[in-house]
Amino acid sequence: MGHPGNPAARDSPSGHHGPVVGALERVLADIPVSATQPADRPGDHAHAIARRAAKRAALLSGSLALPPGPLGFATLLPDLYLIWNTQRQMVSDMFGVYGMSAELTRSHMLYCLFRHAASHVLRDVAVRSGQRLVVRQLSGRVFRGALGDVGVTVTQRLAGSAAGRWIPLAGAAAVGAYAYWDTMQVAGTAKRLLVSMPQDRVPQPIRA
Repeated sequence: MGHPGNPAARDSPSGHHGPVVGALERVLADIPVSATQPADRPGDHAHAIARRAAKRAALLSGSLALPPGPLGFATLLPDLYLIWNTQRQMVSDMFGVYGMSAELTRSHMLYCLFRHAASHVLRDVAVRSGQRLVVRQLSGRVFRGALGDVGVTVTQRLAGSAAGRWIPLAGAAAVGAYAYWDTMQVAGTAKRLLVSMPQDRVPQPIRA
């Protein structure tokens, strides 16, 4: 598995993982408008936003996992796409309550959504500057390479989650519980980033 600096990954972002990478590209094509306003206690509001999004993700994922066997397999990619859309809106809303919607970029979104699941891919995207965590903005080619590597990681995880779709009800409950946990991990990454983001500097792009 490569990372944003891997030339092979940059040159072939999709490979055999085209459907997943295509879904990633659609999710990260733009930044959704925040539905929130800056808040006096942004941490409390961010936590509430995260819990609502996690519950929605669990319901969506658990419902799509109810059909057993082949029908359940057919819902894998739509499941991922809906969960990622839920999570990206959550991240945008969290940035909104911190009054930092203008700072949210695609590189921030990629980092927030997949830092916990693909740390080996995104380890070079965020760097420490004292007590602050700075997300370096990826140039277009490097961004596509990172999507390809994340797509490989997600595709590998699909094999495990697909097994649960053969078990009615119990499998759906497990899939829903994982979606809840996964969404809370995304929220945790976003919150850690928000409380440490510098206000007075613009990260320089990483160029291929």
